[in-house]
Amino acid sequence: MQNNEYMSIPKEKFEFAPVGEKIYDKKLETKPIGYFKDAWIRFRKNKSSVAAAIIIIILILFAIIVPIFSPYTVEHRDGYYKTVLPKFDLLAPLGIWDGTFTKTDSRAGYLYYNAIGEESGYKAVIGEPKIMKDAEGNESYRFKADSYNMVGYVFLNLTAAEYAALQQYQDENEIQVIYPMPENYKTNYTIGNAGANFWYKLKNNNATSSGEPMLDKNGNYIPNYITSSNKERADYTSKMRIATDTGANGEWFAYAVKNQTGYKVRVLYREYYIYKNGHEPSFLFGTNAYGQDIFTCLAAGARLSFLLAIFVSIINLTIGALYGSVEGYYGGAVDIILERVSDILASVPFIVVVTLFKLHLAEKVGALPSLLFAFVMTGWVGMASRVRLQFYRFKGHEYILAARTLGAKDGRLMFKHIFPNSIGTIITGAVLTIPGVIFSESSLSYLGIINLETSALTSVGTMLAQGQGYLQTFPHIILFPAVFISLLEISFNLFGNGLRDAFNPSLRGVEE
Repeated sequence: MQNNEYMSIPKEKFEFAPVGEKIYDKKLETKPIGYFKDAWIRFRKNKSSVAAAIIIIILILFAIIVPIFSPYTVEHRDGYYKTVLPKFDLLAPLGIWDGTFTKTDSRAGYLYYNAIGEESGYKAVIGEPKIMKDAEGNESYRFKADSYNMVGYVFLNLTAAEYAALQQYQDENEIQVIYPMPENYKTNYTIGNAGANFWYKLKNNNATSSGEPMLDKNGNYIPNYITSSNKERADYTSKMRIATDTGANGEWFAYAVKNQTGYKVRVLYREYYIYKNGHEPSFLFGTNAYGQDIFTCLAAGARLSFLLAIFVSIINLTIGALYGSVEGYYGGAVDIILERVSDILASVPFIVVVTLFKLHLAEKVGALPSLLFAFVMTGWVGMASRVRLQFYRFKGHEYILAARTLGAKDGRLMFKHIFPNSIGTIITGAVLTIPGVIFSESSLSYLGIINLETSALTSVGTMLAQGQGYLQTFPHIILFPAVFISLLEISFNLFGNGLRDAFNPSLRGVEE
């Protein structure tokens, strides 16, 4: 059997050894692999962790870049464009992500929104409605509505200078912004800006009742504007007039009414928004109940959450590493005393700490610093315990005893020899602190325990809390913050698993 194995080896495998020549081991041609490079090689083999890292990078870039380049800010609030739906200008022509929704309303409601497009050209009703009848014969209309154009017209109080500037703008750009004042202006004043859309004659001349328009025999709306014969007519020097303002019988429509501060005018709000902001109203993620752009607010809130979490992670890492190093290295009585202190702090519920800091510290230093202190108060305990275990693991190894024999001092042994071998576990723990802080802040804000919202500040948790009451009517308000926090938590979880395996010393140099 042995002879058969020997004979099966090819002849070319044999080579004569040179006589009188010493044979040495060949020099290794491969370069040595460092600890972090070896960890990176193992990490990139974990496809789910790499994908999670890419998602985390995208979320961080989103938080950094969007507030810089967005035309909106957190301070931007528009009371007329509240709860409008998401709109993406590139997809809107395809009927996707176009800010529209399906609405069901009465006949009067349908005609009300349809009239906006009849006068302005910006249709609030898209396509033909579907007419439905209930068991009692009552009609209801189901139609596709544009949440932006549904605003229609509003009444504004302008000074004489503002009025003149707006007239000049529309004349120079040949864009109609100011529209004639309706006769219903006084009778419908109590219903606020909704009355600005009643430019037509109404049945019973009362918009506060049914609001149903009076149509002519062809089914068209009958205009009902204040004419120049009315004593409340304001002087109107602008060249722009709607097509029906022909000056029949020497009477022109009145485009403003004088008041104590200047003029009360009726404007098409879409065009007035462009005049004031320099761009068309378009909100990628829609707006919330305050008229804030959710896309910008989410990025700003994510930035705040990331900064808070990173600061907490760094502080907890520093305190926990120092505390745990002393515990694990010296052991004995020092370890027992320090461990009891950390046990006492760890036993205090975090929600109690946050509440106490909010009640007694927030008024002095602000809500955000007090929340930071609350996270740091007990957050370092877990990191200290992790470092302590690593020091107990490595401090008895031979290389530590050898270094101590050669005269190395405690500080050098702790942070030059032991700590670097624990860096993988410590880094993994520090990274996983970030999603924990973000989730805790979001939960506390959602429950109303803390409130980080100011005129120029918001957080992901605050946005979730704001959208809670609109979950059935306007789910987009809570949808995007919820998707963000879900992606973040899942990605960090997968990313942390990859880091844990990559920095595991027992796997160093192992080929999978």
